[in-house]
Amino acid sequence: MTGTSVLHQSLLLAQKDDPPKHPQLNNIRLKEQECSSLLKRCNNMEQFKQVHAQLLKWGLFSNSFSATNLVATCALSDWGSMDYACSIFRHIDDPSAFQFNTLIRGLVKDIQFEEALFLYVDMVERGVEPDNFTYPALLKACARLRGLEEGMQIHGYVFKLGFQGDLFVQNALINMYGKCEEIEFSCAIFNQMDQKSVASWSAIIAAHAKVGLWYECLMLLGEMNSEGCWRPEETTLVTVLSACTHLGALNLGRCTHGSLLRNISELNIIVQTSLIDMYVKCGCLAKGLCLFQMLPQRNRLSYSVLISGLAMHGRGQEALRLFSEMIRQGLEPDDVVYVGVLSACSHAGLVNEGLRCFERMISEHGIVPTLQHYCCMVDLMGRAGLLGEALELIKRMPVEPNDVVWRSLLSACKVHHDLEIGEIAAKNLFQLSSQNPSDYVVLSNMYARAQRWDDVARTRIEMARKGLNQTPGFSWVAVARKVYKFISQDRSHPKWDNLYEMIHQMEWQLKFEGYSPDTSQVLLDVDEDEKKDRLKGHSQKLAIACALIHTSQGSPIRITRNLRMCNDCHTYTKLISVIYEREIIVRDRKQFHHFKDGICSCRDYW
Repeated sequence: MTGTSVLHQSLLLAQKDDPPKHPQLNNIRLKEQECSSLLKRCNNMEQFKQVHAQLLKWGLFSNSFSATNLVATCALSDWGSMDYACSIFRHIDDPSAFQFNTLIRGLVKDIQFEEALFLYVDMVERGVEPDNFTYPALLKACARLRGLEEGMQIHGYVFKLGFQGDLFVQNALINMYGKCEEIEFSCAIFNQMDQKSVASWSAIIAAHAKVGLWYECLMLLGEMNSEGCWRPEETTLVTVLSACTHLGALNLGRCTHGSLLRNISELNIIVQTSLIDMYVKCGCLAKGLCLFQMLPQRNRLSYSVLISGLAMHGRGQEALRLFSEMIRQGLEPDDVVYVGVLSACSHAGLVNEGLRCFERMISEHGIVPTLQHYCCMVDLMGRAGLLGEALELIKRMPVEPNDVVWRSLLSACKVHHDLEIGEIAAKNLFQLSSQNPSDYVVLSNMYARAQRWDDVARTRIEMARKGLNQTPGFSWVAVARKVYKFISQDRSHPKWDNLYEMIHQMEWQLKFEGYSPDTSQVLLDVDEDEKKDRLKGHSQKLAIACALIHTSQGSPIRITRNLRMCNDCHTYTKLISVIYEREIIVRDRKQFHHFKDGICSCRDYW
């Protein structure tokens, strides 16, 4: 019913009346029909005002049917005017619930969400009882405003008036609570529904996506498909693509791409851009580039997605060329595009280019640098070892540096073994009441490398006092349609003995390539033999061993990590790519490393 326009609903209601027998009533009905026909032919406000004037001339404005058609046409048409619709509405003496609903829908369509809520209050105060058509639009307004309190009050009215079982109201409630990040309420409503529509599944999947529960999104899609009678909407498939992007689930992303091609005749630019984003962030840069080249038209978002993707893969020069192409196409860059450009310079070690882009952003494009831009610049300088310059930049920032800025500097200090500036970064992080355990771990590891064991103990004790637990590093790899997750020294795999046998074979081969374990990466006060033994069980090495056992010769290996890989694992993986003639793609947080023929795409700069 909600898919039917208000105007059409009015005509349907009118057609149910008995034919008028009085000549005067018959004449009014003919004029109503003529007025309705004229309104349907309107294409702009000038034509509409002419019909409005004709209706006033005929004296039909007091007629409820005609007034409703006027409000509906003006409020809900793409060419309409909400101000004009509201002025018509104010001249209606006793507006009905239907007329209130029409204007509320129009206000929501016109992004006047607060005005829609005020109109609902006016409706209730006038004693006009809302119906089930009132609430979907109102709840949509609450969702867009992130107005949880108002939404819960309206939910109370829904329950009071007995509309809690209405399918469209339930869908709107799921969506509202989802947008307000109250996933428990969304799930409670969804689970209580007697019947569900495609819109119900779309709403609950979107609600989980809003709070980053990407794995649950995929599980819900599986449940939806198991019902057998639901075909996901385009918006749902785009949400699933986002889940695949965040989880690095390439195979499911490919399946979703296939579903889109089968079910939708022509993909719009938003869907196409989502596909590019998925492939790029799942490690298939070549496929992302191919889809980008096939775009019939490109906008700022599509350029931004690919520039950021090239940055993740360490292809800084290509990102800068794409940025230049975007400018030549007449597309004005925004702050988001520049975050991708500066990130590309940072990952590829293009210090001078990054400095020039930062200056160009301010002087040529008039963009005021945000904390994100300053964080990129600190990262750019920090990766290049310009730690003093990075610290000076932070001191000169016109905005107060946040934890991300100081954490970026601390991470760079760890890589370049600068304990002095690292302590400054850590001190500022702790003053910001950082509750991130990795900050303490990084500082502790820097003390350990300097063999300042008392400071290691002090930092660990402070971490324990605050109840902060270190997130263990892990790697996961997809083989034989299963995902295996490994932590360091992992022996939970059903055939862990086979894994360690494979590790032994790999290390035997590595000796002939001149590999020597980098024990400086083990920051524990133990002897050299134990350090070597600990290096052997790093999660990335276990993931590689698992993939070599379960995949065919020559097939690529894809690994995702939650933490930055160590120098030893980086060297180890380069050599394994030569020995076993495999391409090994490792997603290291927000950066990809493509290992092939003993070379890494990062050129050992990361």
